[in-house]
Amino acid sequence: MIDQLNEDIKSAMKASEKDKLAALRYLKSMLIENRTSKAPIAEVDVAIKHVKKLKDSLESYPADNPMVEKIKVEIQFLEPYLPSQLSEADVVSIIKKIISTLDAPNMGLVMKELTPQIKGRFDGKRANDLVKENLS
Repeated sequence: MIDQLNEDIKSAMKASEKDKLAALRYLKSMLIENRTSKAPIAEVDVAIKHVKKLKDSLESYPADNPMVEKIKVEIQFLEPYLPSQLSEADVVSIIKKIISTLDAPNMGLVMKELTPQIKGRFDGKRANDLVKENLS
C-alpha cells in the first residue's frame, strides 16, 4: 500500500492538489508509524480505522461548517485504499447464512460471526440493524 501511496503522492504533487497531498501524506505517516509500533496491524486496517474516525468526526460538526466539506473530500481521496464496499443485499445474505448455521441464533452470536466478514466494507451500525430485522 505504501508503494501505491508514494505514486499517488507524486502525481498529487505534480498536479498541485494540496488537499489530496495532505490526506495521502497523513495516511502514509500513519502507516509508517504502524510499521514501527510494537504491535503493528494490517495496513488496510490502518486506513479503515482512519476513515472511520473521519466519518465519525463528521457528526460533531454542524452541516454548514466548512470542515464538513473538507473531511468529505479527504474521505474521497482515501477511499481507493479501502477494501471494496459491500451492498446491503450482500450483507443480508451473509446474515441469513450465519443465522442458518447457528443452533440458537441471537444478536451476539450473529454479530460475532458477521463483524470480521464485513469489517471496513460495510457500516457496523447498519449491519446491527439488519441483524435485528433478520432475527425478528
